[in-house]
Amino acid sequence: MIDFRSDTVTKPTPAMLEYMFKAKVGDDVFGEDPSVNELENLAATMFGLEAGLFCPSGTMTNQIAIKAHTQPGDEVICDKMSHIYQYEGGGIAFNSGCSVRLIDGDRGRITADQVKTAINPDDVHKAHTTLVSLENTANRGGGSCYHFADIQEIKEVCLQNNLKLHLDGARLFNALVARKETAKQYGETFDTISICLSKGLGIPLGSVLLGPKDFIKKARRIRKVFGGGMRQAGFMAAAGIYALEHHIDRLSIDHEHAKQIAAALAEKDFIGEILPVETNIVIFEVMGRLTAQQLSAKLKEQDILAIAISPTQVRIVVHLDITPAMVAQTIQVVASI
Repeated sequence: MIDFRSDTVTKPTPAMLEYMFKAKVGDDVFGEDPSVNELENLAATMFGLEAGLFCPSGTMTNQIAIKAHTQPGDEVICDKMSHIYQYEGGGIAFNSGCSVRLIDGDRGRITADQVKTAINPDDVHKAHTTLVSLENTANRGGGSCYHFADIQEIKEVCLQNNLKLHLDGARLFNALVARKETAKQYGETFDTISICLSKGLGIPLGSVLLGPKDFIKKARRIRKVFGGGMRQAGFMAAAGIYALEHHIDRLSIDHEHAKQIAAALAEKDFIGEILPVETNIVIFEVMGRLTAQQLSAKLKEQDILAIAISPTQVRIVVHLDITPAMVAQTIQVVASI
């Protein structure tokens, strides 16, 4: 089966499994798991930030960050397609008691001017604007990447208005590779960063929240309240260490595979708009003689899994388990439909 449903479906490589098998472990709630401590320090150092917190999921790292940055009744600014709003179960309201100011951005990316306009005035009738959250790459934007200069402009607006800036970096490493940027640039700009290791980097589970020491100390307490305290988590942390050391540069292969599949789709009469392919995600419109669901069903008949993310759109996500032969087979199947 060729599984394009998400880059979360990857299996550990033999080398990663061997690294996990040899991991030194302890009780992470006591702060005694050496592999977890090593992963947190490695990730923080990579971004030039002071500390990290290993969590089971990117949803948890995002939700912890939002709660730590805000008070109930505050408001969070983000794009209307942001993962923190669309796919985290209403957690901003449930966990933090905050409202959300949604911005209609460009493929999931917002601008400094839009942020400036969205900030509430100092008025007792209005929610207190506290936090801006960006997503890079933007999932529903087809893996779109910010221009770093645009992020810097948003940061300046945040500084001028005493707002914190959080990054949902679920696929940040894809953006770093595609834009040829550095992790240190992001660490210098964002107050907090969530990096996901279970997507493009291919570990079984886990994300790391990065930020200042005092913030991460607060975040650790919130993680405990959320039920996210783990014990011998070093086996998973070891996979994260291996991924950070071995799986970043290879992301360019996924990006090239995604472009090849998009080029094949563009030749078909039932394909409409294809969002620009910048990284490993292909989102495309299905029209005419097929619906999105029908196309997904036809692909499944040929052992290819893809998700219809709306009545008219299908998403394909390329990852490290997708081989060149699988890409060639997919292109052949698409050509035959």
